[in-house]
Amino acid sequence: MVSSHSFPRFTSRVIPVVALDSPDQALPLGQALLEGGIDVIEVTLRTSAGGPAISLLRQVLPEIVVTAGSILTDQDLDAARNAGAVAAFSPGGTADLLAAGAVSKIPLIPGVATPSELMQAMTYGYKLVKFFPAETFGGLGALNAFAGPFAGMRFCPTGGVNRLNLADYLRHPSVAFVGGTWIAPLSLVRDQRWEEIARLAREATEIVRSLEETR
Repeated sequence: MVSSHSFPRFTSRVIPVVALDSPDQALPLGQALLEGGIDVIEVTLRTSAGGPAISLLRQVLPEIVVTAGSILTDQDLDAARNAGAVAAFSPGGTADLLAAGAVSKIPLIPGVATPSELMQAMTYGYKLVKFFPAETFGGLGALNAFAGPFAGMRFCPTGGVNRLNLADYLRHPSVAFVGGTWIAPLSLVRDQRWEEIARLAREATEIVRSLEETR
């Protein structure tokens, strides 16, 4: 059974997925996202800077919900929790990882791409999953196909989501929120282009708001 800990609350329906070279990039990045109206971030553990960056963001910017990404093993899940992440995302889900996430002290959102993977996640009690890589595995068409046999499942599409298709994904009734790298790509982070990142965050925030206003 999945941990009773619910996914942390945040206002944005867009989660920037970031990989950092240095923990020093974390605070100006977090501030740029907040300036643009986004109060959540997924810091991947692809680099050694991931864990320290998560800890720094939690300590200094409590306004932003800090999650961890690229969780591949139960050891990664422990590392994310120890760093201070309040939730974790994985690109897929082995039996060991799904079992660890089911009893974890922080929520795990496992990645799925096929009906069989969805069924496996469901057997462990997961109701919110990461659809990854979304565009490669059918995008909105796949979500439509999942809707019948997997009614009630909620998705975080990631992989190929961008400002051009963001609204279409967020309109889908099974989508809770989306993840994407287009708001804070590593090239902008490395060049310290915080104003550009804030602009991209603001653009995504306006798309979300416009959808909410038309509901």
